[in-house]
Amino acid sequence: MTATTETEAGRRVFLDKQHPEAYRALVATSEAVKAAAAEAGLTRRLVELVNVRVSQLNACAYCLGLHTAAALRAGETTQRLGVLPAWRDTELFDPRERAALALAEATTRPQDAEAQDRAYRAARAVMSEDEISAVLWVAVTINAFNRVSVMSKYPVRPAAGGPGAG
Repeated sequence: MTATTETEAGRRVFLDKQHPEAYRALVATSEAVKAAAAEAGLTRRLVELVNVRVSQLNACAYCLGLHTAAALRAGETTQRLGVLPAWRDTELFDPRERAALALAEATTRPQDAEAQDRAYRAARAVMSEDEISAVLWVAVTINAFNRVSVMSKYPVRPAAGGPGAG
């Protein structure tokens, strides 16, 4: 049995349905990363900020919807989420958040070795090794989920009662 959806790009395989054990392993990894992030002292708000930024870079509509809502529940503001693609050009993010965002971007775009070096230097100035590791694991994990969602072309439906609903 094949789990697929019809899209303008052709038939897509829903990876989570096609190989559920592999997907469950990814979910378990995500839970371990969530625990490691909390243990390292990362707030849920910061974790979700990283999730949203990486999902923006990967153009993952499904994860953007999911993690924008989670960020708002974690206390993130619409202003900061709105300017997140231009985070370097605002004063809305503190040095620790900037370091986490730079690490997340360097993880998502690993071909830029210079950006990786800059991100590590900035992170080491304001974060412990546990925090750096946790941010990197969050970025690695959301990148994996982004690829699953993008390649499966998970549909994004209007939220109940929200704009576009009904």
